Amino acid sequence: MFSSALKSISSTNITANYSISSTQTSSAGPWKIYDCKKKSTGKPYSVFVFDKKALDGHGSSLGRSSASAFKRATEEVIERLKKEASSLAKLRHPSVLELVEPVEETRGGGLQFVTEAVTGSLAALLQEKDDQERSGGVGGRSSRYVTEDSDGVRRRRELEIDELEIQKGLLQISKALEFLHENAGLVHGNLTPDAIIVNAKSDWKISGLAFCGPSEGSNKPTSFQPISLSEVLNPDPRLPRFVQLDLDYTSPDFVIDNNFTNFADMFSLGLLAVALYNSPHRSPIESHGSLSTYKRTFSSSSTVPSASNGFLSSRPLPKELVQHVLPRLITRRPAQRLTAREFQESEYFNNVLVSTIRFLDSFPAKTPNEKAQFMRGLVKVMPSFPKTVMEKKLLPALLEEMKDKDLIALILQNVFTIIDLLPSARRVFADKVRPALKATFAPPPKKDQPPERDPTKDAGLMVVLEHMSTICNNCNGKEFADDILPVVYAAIEAPTPAVVDAALRGLPSILPVLDFSTIKNELFPVIAAVFSKTSSLAIKVRGCQAFVVLCGGTPDGQDDGLDAFGVTKKKSSSSSSMLDKYTMQEKIIPLIKAIKTKEPAVMMAAHGVLRVVGEAADAEFVAIDILPILWQMSLGPLLNLKQFQNFMDLIKKLSKRVEDEQTRKLQELSGTNGGTAAHNEDFMAFGGVSGTAFDTNGGAEDDFESLVKGKTTRTSTSDAFSSWEEAPAAARVASPAPGILQAFATHHTSLDSASAVKFNSQLVHGPGPGGYFQSMVVIIGVDAGLFAR
Repeated sequence: MFSSALKSISSTNITANYSISSTQTSSAGPWKIYDCKKKSTGKPYSVFVFDKKALDGHGSSLGRSSASAFKRATEEVIERLKKEASSLAKLRHPSVLELVEPVEETRGGGLQFVTEAVTGSLAALLQEKDDQERSGGVGGRSSRYVTEDSDGVRRRRELEIDELEIQKGLLQISKALEFLHENAGLVHGNLTPDAIIVNAKSDWKISGLAFCGPSEGSNKPTSFQPISLSEVLNPDPRLPRFVQLDLDYTSPDFVIDNNFTNFADMFSLGLLAVALYNSPHRSPIESHGSLSTYKRTFSSSSTVPSASNGFLSSRPLPKELVQHVLPRLITRRPAQRLTAREFQESEYFNNVLVSTIRFLDSFPAKTPNEKAQFMRGLVKVMPSFPKTVMEKKLLPALLEEMKDKDLIALILQNVFTIIDLLPSARRVFADKVRPALKATFAPPPKKDQPPERDPTKDAGLMVVLEHMSTICNNCNGKEFADDILPVVYAAIEAPTPAVVDAALRGLPSILPVLDFSTIKNELFPVIAAVFSKTSSLAIKVRGCQAFVVLCGGTPDGQDDGLDAFGVTKKKSSSSSSMLDKYTMQEKIIPLIKAIKTKEPAVMMAAHGVLRVVGEAADAEFVAIDILPILWQMSLGPLLNLKQFQNFMDLIKKLSKRVEDEQTRKLQELSGTNGGTAAHNEDFMAFGGVSGTAFDTNGGAEDDFESLVKGKTTRTSTSDAFSSWEEAPAAARVASPAPGILQAFATHHTSLDSASAVKFNSQLVHGPGPGGYFQSMVVIIGVDAGLFAR
C-alpha cells in the first residue's frame, strides 16, 4: 500500500530527511497517515500523503469533453488540499494540528506534509470502535491500526472513547473553534470526525481546513479567500466524497440559508457530539451526499435531531449534554446557539476530572502555590482517570513540568502513581519516565568538584529512591545499569544524609536486577567508600545494614538500630546478587574492625554484619579475625545487658562452629594416619635416642628388671654408657640435658655440699670416664630407671 502511494515520489526534503514506515497507521479523508522519524534526531512524527491516483480512477471512463472538465475539477481539489496543509502553518494553536514540514508536491502529482506524531483521525478511530463492537469486543478482530515497538513487537493502538475522553476532546475542539472564530475571524466549514486528529498525547486537534474561510461580516484581516457556497455545495459525482463537503455534518445555515458564519461550526459541533455517543458512531443526519435529501430532512421535525426524539441517538446521551448543551447547538436559529466560549463554560464540563484536565492545560499560567496544591490533590483523583488519559495526556504533561525544581517531588509522586496503575507500565516507563529520570538526576560524566546540596532536587531524588521497587519491576538489568544506577550512585554519594539513607535502604530491590560483577566491582566500592568516610552514626548503621544485604542477609527491625540485628535472616538473596567470601573476609571485615565509636546502635549493626559473614567465612578466619572483634565490641561500656547477651550468643555460636570444624578436621587426619596421637604428657612419645641408654630397643626385659632392682653390674653399666661414647656428638650433648635438669630440680635439696660441687664440676667440664649419667647416678643415689619417667 505504501509503495503504491509513494512510488512516484522523487527525492524530496521529506523523503530525504525522514524515515517513513511502510505500514499505514490511519487515514483522514483523502490523506493516508504514516509514522515517520527524523533521521537526524530519531524523533517521531507523522506524514500525511495524498495520492492523485485516488482521483484519476473516478474519471477514467469519461469522454473527451468530460475528461477535460474532470481535469479542471481535480486541479481544484489539489489546490484545496494544498490550502488545507498550508493553513496549518498559518494557524498556530495548541488545539490545531501542528505542522512540521510544509506541503510538497511529488513527481506523480501527489502531496505530502509532516506533522507532530499522531494516533489517527477521529473518524478512523470511531470506525475501529464500530468494527470492534460488531465483532464482539477488542479481541474479536485484528486492528488495521498497529504500532511497532523498538523491540519489534507490534501492538494495537487503543483509544478509550469513554465519557471523559469525549468530554476532554470536545473541550479541546471548542478551544480551537474559539481561536478560529474570535482571533482569526474564520469559519472551519467542514467540522467532521475526519477533520479531527488525535495526537500521540491523546489530544484532539483540528485539521481538515480545505473549506475554511473568513466569516461573513468579519472585519479581521486574513489571507484566507472567501468560500463560495454555491461551488462547494454542488456535489460532483465524478469525485470521491472524501474530497467534498460532508453534508451529514453541515449546518442548514450553509445549505438552506446560504450563510457562512461562525454559528454553522457550532451546529456541526452538536452533530459531532451526538455521533460520539451514537452506535454506530455516525451523524444523526444521513443525506448520502444529496442536497435534496438533506433539505427533506429539515422539512420534518421528526427527522431533525431534537430533545423530543433523543437527538436521534441509538444510545442514551449524558443528562448534562441533553439538558444544557445540545438544545443550544442543534437548533435552527443561529442566534440561539452557544458560542465556543459559552460551550466551554456549560454544565457538561462541570466535573472534577474535566476540571483537572483544564487546569493542567493552563498550568503555566498558575501561581506556584496553585501548582503545588494541584499536584498534591492530583494523586488522589488519579485512579479515576481512564488509562489512555493517564498515559497520553497526564504523564507527558507532568514530565514536561519537571523542569520546575520546586515541583519535582510532587510531580514524581504522581508519575509513580500512574506507573503503578497502568497495565502497560513497563513500556511506558521505558519510553517516557526512565529517560526523564536520567536527564534530571544523573550526575555529569566528570565531577570536578563534590556535589552541592540542592534541597529541591534532593526531595525529588528521595521520591525516586522510595519507589525503587517500582523502577526495578519495570527495568531489565542493562536498562537499570545504564540509566538508573548512576542516579543511585549519585544518591549514595550525596551530601544529604537522608538521601544516602534512602539509597541504602533501596538495596534489597536493586540487587536482584544487577549481575555479580556490577555489585562487586561498582556498587560495593561506592558503599564502602561512603561508610569509611562518613561521620554520621545513622549512615554507619545503615551502611552495616547494606553490608548485611550485600552478603545475602536481611536485617530485621531496620529502623531502631539498637537491637535491629538480634536476629538476621540469612541468605535471602540469590547467590548472583551477593558478595563472594573473599570480599566479605578481606574487604568488609576490615571496615568493621576500623569502627571507632562505641555507640550501641553502631555496635549492634556491626554485630549483624559479623553474624552474616561469620556464617560464610572459613572457621580459621572466624577464630583469628571475627571472634576477637566480637569480644572487643561485647565489652563496650554503653551496651545494655540484652545487647551484651546478643554478643555472647554469637561468640558462643561461632566458637562452637570453630570447635566442631576443628574437631572434625583432626578426626579426619587421625583416621588418615591409622592411629591416635600420643598423650601430651607422655615423655617417651617423642622416642628414644638411638644408640644410648634411652634407646627403648636397646635392652631386654630381664635387664630392665635387674637394673631397677639395683643389681647392676660393671659390664652392664659400662656397656650402657659406652654407647654414649659411640654416639654422635650432637646426641651426646643434646639428649641427656632434660634428664639432668629434671634430676637436679627434683633432688637438689638432698645433696650435701661436696656432692653438689662434684655435680657442678661434671656439668661444667663435660663428661668424664663415666659421662653425665654416671655422675648423676652416683651423686643423687638413684638408678638409671628414674630417668625413664
